[in-house]
Amino acid sequence: MKKETDPPSDPLPGPVDFSNTEIAFQQLSDRELRRMYRLFKMMSHPWLVALGSKLALLANRLHLPLFATIVKRTIFKQFTGGVSLMECTRTIQKLMQYDTLSILDYGAEGKTEEDDLNHTQEHILRTITFAASSDSVPVVSMKLTGLVDNLLLEKKQKGETFTEQEMYKWERFRQRFDAICAAAKEYKVGVFVDAEESWLQEPIDEIVLEMMRKYNQNKAVVYTTYQMYRVDALGRLKMDYKDITDNGCFFGCKLVRGAYMDKERERAKDMGYPSPIHPDKAATDKAYNDAILFCVEHYENLASCNASHNLYSNAYQAQLIHQRDIVKNHAHLNFSQLYGMADYITFNLAKEGYNVAKYLPYGPVKEVLPYLIRRAEENTSITGELGRELRYIRQEMKRRGLLK
Repeated sequence: MKKETDPPSDPLPGPVDFSNTEIAFQQLSDRELRRMYRLFKMMSHPWLVALGSKLALLANRLHLPLFATIVKRTIFKQFTGGVSLMECTRTIQKLMQYDTLSILDYGAEGKTEEDDLNHTQEHILRTITFAASSDSVPVVSMKLTGLVDNLLLEKKQKGETFTEQEMYKWERFRQRFDAICAAAKEYKVGVFVDAEESWLQEPIDEIVLEMMRKYNQNKAVVYTTYQMYRVDALGRLKMDYKDITDNGCFFGCKLVRGAYMDKERERAKDMGYPSPIHPDKAATDKAYNDAILFCVEHYENLASCNASHNLYSNAYQAQLIHQRDIVKNHAHLNFSQLYGMADYITFNLAKEGYNVAKYLPYGPVKEVLPYLIRRAEENTSITGELGRELRYIRQEMKRRGLLK
């Protein structure tokens, strides 16, 4: 049985050479490459990431400006497009020079006050308008926890009765999300809805599918996300696809492995219910790759995004496209990686003509800090991929004569 930290299997033989470091890091100056190397070396130490995460959260609560400055000059600079849409413009243009698209995400989540929830909606609507003005930004991404109080989602999933005030707040949430989807359709921009913890996910799934039926009649506008480390994810993917296509609509989905594994398992253990997460990495990998196969097999009325840093899974989709003689840049078959990570996957796919994008979050440091902490923690929990990335960075530094 494989452990969670085992390195991934070698990629299938296929049309893409992911080991070409000259292409992988062509967009980075020598200085930027050195900074990336130092940061990834630090993130390879779990104890350092754990300590830094706690300090960052504490500093954020205490509004300590010095720590915010440190964050902004390190992980913020590596993993985000900036604090505003205007700051993202330069990054978007630079990525497009290398045939790489951008997926914009205003990094707000976990909001509770109505003013904050309305503020998030306004930002997302501005992001959609901004994306519509650029051929480089076909999709925006969002977390519904930026539009509704988590406690309402949890109460809805439990089937508990809302108070009159809670019902009002729920209807306001529906109105916010509907307005965003309507704007996306009007401006011809896609909307990726991120997945959340399992105890919040069911009402999110329900409302996203409702919006698909409403707005995906002619093309995929609204996309839902499947965390394939969940034991029920593959079955839900197939069931939801049938639901949406039986209604004569296009189905949109994003595939990820998942971001809350430890939290999910600990909660299940503490509360005495079966873990919703696959028991090992091998089972997750199989579910993920089975989902890729399903999406490619049904690509004519299913638009998908393979949002993975797993080398095998990216090579597998590229190989399936090649074997089936599907045009590489078909609008329904997409790849995506996070900005600042997995460049050896992104830019080698782009060089070969596949649809690939960088997921580009933006916003004030205090808003995107939870995202940044997840990225740092994620890197310590997938040592196979991080180890591969570090090897490729070192290889490119040696090729440039920056490292002996």
